[in-house]
Amino acid sequence: MTEIIQRDGTWVFDGATVRITPGLHRSVPLFRQTYGEVSVPLDAVAGVAFEPERRRGRLRLRLREGADPLLQATGGRLPEAADPYRLAVDADRSGAAEYLAEEIRQALLLEQVPAAPADAYLLPGPMVPVAVRTSEGTVSFDGLRVRIDWSDTSDRQRRATGPRVLALDDLVQVEWLPNVSYETGFLRFVTRGSAPSGPPSEKDQDTLPLWGSARKDLLTALVAAAVTARLPHPSARTRRPEATGTDRHDVLLRRLRELGELHRAGVLTDEEFTTTKAAILRDF
Repeated sequence: MTEIIQRDGTWVFDGATVRITPGLHRSVPLFRQTYGEVSVPLDAVAGVAFEPERRRGRLRLRLREGADPLLQATGGRLPEAADPYRLAVDADRSGAAEYLAEEIRQALLLEQVPAAPADAYLLPGPMVPVAVRTSEGTVSFDGLRVRIDWSDTSDRQRRATGPRVLALDDLVQVEWLPNVSYETGFLRFVTRGSAPSGPPSEKDQDTLPLWGSARKDLLTALVAAAVTARLPHPSARTRRPEATGTDRHDVLLRRLRELGELHRAGVLTDEEFTTTKAAILRDF
C-alpha cells in the first residue's frame, strides 16, 4: 500500500483502488469537504501525473472519459481547487508523490487498463438523498425525483407556480454551469421532448439560476452528479440497437434496488413505494 498525506488531503493506493480523502484544513474548498472520500477503481483511471514546482507541486489523477458521473455532469467546469482528483503537494514530499504516481502507472500497465472511454459509470456518484440551498431556491434529489423549491428572491412567475417536481424517468440530461466572478451560472434539467439551446431563459421552470455565493452554489454539482449517475450512460446513445434493451434493463434494476433502499430508510411512504414500484415494473 502506498500513501501520501498532505494538508490538502490524503491519497492511498492499494493496487486496485485509489482512495482519496479531502483534508480538514480551512483552505480545502467546501465542495471537496462535502463531496467526501472517493474510491476510484483502477479500471476507471486513464493516467496519473505529478507536476513539481518550487514550493508546491500537484498530483493529478486523470479518469477515463465517461467513468465518473461527477466529471460527466460538470463537463470540466469545476474550479481547479475543487477538483477531487487533484492534490497539492509540498516540495519536501515530491519524492513520495512521484513514487505513488509511478505505482499507479505500473498497475495500469500490469492490469492492461484501457485508456478508451468507459461504456458505463465506474464510480457511483454522490449518495442520495441530497439537497442544496442557493439564493434562488433549494434543489433536492431523492433518487427518483428532482424538486426545486423557489426562494422569496426568485422570479415571481416561478414562485407563483409553486415547487417544480421532475420525475427521473422524464429526464434525459443535466446541464451545469458554475457562477464565476460576475457571470451567472445555472443547473438545468433537460426533459424528454425539450432540447437545450444556449443559456436558459429567466423564467425556465426546469432551471435553477446560480448567482449567489459561488462557494455554496458549487455544491449544486452534487445534485447534478447524483442525477447523472442514475440516467442512462451517454454511450447508450451510440450503442447498437440490440444493446439498448440490455442497458435499459440494467437501469430499471438499479432503480428498483434504490427504491427499496429509500423505502427502508423511511424516505418513501408505503403508498409512494408501491406506486413507484408499479410504474418501474411497467417499463420492463
